[in-house]
Amino acid sequence: MGPTTNLNYLLQHLSEVLGKQYDEALQTHLGIGLSQYKLLMVLEWNPRVQQRTIASSLGQTEASISRQIKLLKDKGLLVTRLDPTNRRRHITAPTTQGMQVTEAATALIRRSFGPEFGRLGEDQLLQLVSTLQQLHQIVCRPGKTGACDHQLGV
Repeated sequence: MGPTTNLNYLLQHLSEVLGKQYDEALQTHLGIGLSQYKLLMVLEWNPRVQQRTIASSLGQTEASISRQIKLLKDKGLLVTRLDPTNRRRHITAPTTQGMQVTEAATALIRRSFGPEFGRLGEDQLLQLVSTLQQLHQIVCRPGKTGACDHQLGV
């Protein structure tokens, strides 16, 4: 029984390999990395989220998130302003260009990696998505290490 029959190995391995492939494609075509893309997605969903929460849900350090925010601001993809309801907090949000890059990145990933997933039948693909959503709800519930606070599909 080799590693490809081990669920834990398969999930981790596929995540790492796809992550490297996504990062390379995003760097080559859009000049952003996978970490920056994920940060842009989170901030597009919720610009009021704190860096600590982002770091936890993405499995990164606050220092890493802070560096990514600085890089994205330097590229004109993010802006930061004071929160009008709490002047000690800052709100970081994607610029129009940042939202366009996020959409382009999503399209690039779908276009570039769709054929691999397209080899699965439509029923298999729908079942895989459904299973991953169920697993997400179980693994990422409140109170669990690294749990996120978003619902899928929102």
